[in-house]
Amino acid sequence: MTAPLYSIADILAATGGTTRLDPATRIDSVSIDSRELGPNALFVAIKGDRFDGHDFVETALTNGAVAALVSRGEGAQRIVVPDALEGMRDIARAARERSRAIVVGVTGSVGKTTTKEAIRVVFEAAGQTHASIKSFNNHWGVPLMLARFPEAAQFGVFEMGMSGPDEIRPLARLVRPHIAVITTIAPAHLEAFGSLDGIARAKAEIFAGLEAGGTAVLNADHPQLAVLLDEARAAGVANIVTYGEGRGVDWQITDVELLADRSFATIEHDGVRHALVLNVPGRHMIANATAALAVAHLAGIEAAVALRALAGFGAQPGRGQRTLLGPADKPLLLIDESYNANTASMTAALDVFAAQAAPGGRKMVILGDMLELGPQSGSLHASLASAVVASGAERIYLVGKEMAALAAALGPTRVAGHTQGAADMADIVLDDLAYGDAVMIKGSNGVGLAGIVDKIRKRFEGN
Repeated sequence: MTAPLYSIADILAATGGTTRLDPATRIDSVSIDSRELGPNALFVAIKGDRFDGHDFVETALTNGAVAALVSRGEGAQRIVVPDALEGMRDIARAARERSRAIVVGVTGSVGKTTTKEAIRVVFEAAGQTHASIKSFNNHWGVPLMLARFPEAAQFGVFEMGMSGPDEIRPLARLVRPHIAVITTIAPAHLEAFGSLDGIARAKAEIFAGLEAGGTAVLNADHPQLAVLLDEARAAGVANIVTYGEGRGVDWQITDVELLADRSFATIEHDGVRHALVLNVPGRHMIANATAALAVAHLAGIEAAVALRALAGFGAQPGRGQRTLLGPADKPLLLIDESYNANTASMTAALDVFAAQAAPGGRKMVILGDMLELGPQSGSLHASLASAVVASGAERIYLVGKEMAALAAALGPTRVAGHTQGAADMADIVLDDLAYGDAVMIKGSNGVGLAGIVDKIRKRFEGN
């Protein structure tokens, strides 16, 4: 039998809580969702924007949780603390304190989740690995992921996100990474910062949690590199590793070759050239994989092991995942980029789509608003026009009020349809799509384009 994640005694020691439970009771999982409970689960009743976990404690216990961490209520299976979310943070701190794993923190405007996944794949080829799931990267997601950190794990990789200043710093101090990766700086959440330099400084908050002697791994292919370097030095970061396509970086990307479904590149480091092959298309995917190569090297993993692992790496749902639906001789190609969007990721996705031929029909794009861009939103949306045209899309559908600026820039003859909401667009697109078409769907998560993705899957798969 594997070692328990915690005992009740461990939880009490970490949180200072009180309970009537047997201190020897075993805890093997931690959850904040009463519907998704692992074995011997501890349910944490955090209060969110829409729901209060305390309303679901009885459901969680009925569904099999062995204990609930709560800040109010009575019952034999409750552990009472002043604040349940802070209690979960206490558990996260205890999990990090006991760990002897090599820990990596990942942030950036674009590519956080994909880079985290690339690092995870490489780490898993070398030893027991624990990684953030989905995009659990905020004030509750990071402590939840840390609270699930097994003591025996050899590697840990955690994603950190933000929508405003002073959000990454406390997360980084929880994670305490040995290696801090910043993927790139782009106009995401621009309205909260006012400038790209402001975004860069907020991302650089990750250095506040970097362990003594730790290393910053920085994408060098953006104008805010100098800001990140200044912030790293100000934070006392002595070890800085850079990667990108520019000259003078530590891990240089050269000889890039992009096909419709694969990518090739040469990665040069310390005079040694490595052949990188990816099972996904895109220059940005090569950059994400190069970050993973650099991290693997710092973690003592041989390049051959990392390259072999990356060769099987695939895009994630909502982040470029490609699916063929329907008959093999004339399928519908669905490219799901529905999770996030800013000008950098939108341009990158359109660039990849430009190299993609339709299986036997037309090329179509469904583009949703890029949210939280502030006063520059109109001009930033309009700036996508050339990339949209260059993508070769024969049918262009736009969703959201901010996309009015792109619609104007493209002109009425190019835009097949424009709606304010995703629900209104779904039926329009479903009536137009046919087997043989290639369709790419991309927008900010808040626009709800994932609903269109789901409807396309249900309509076209299995026929």
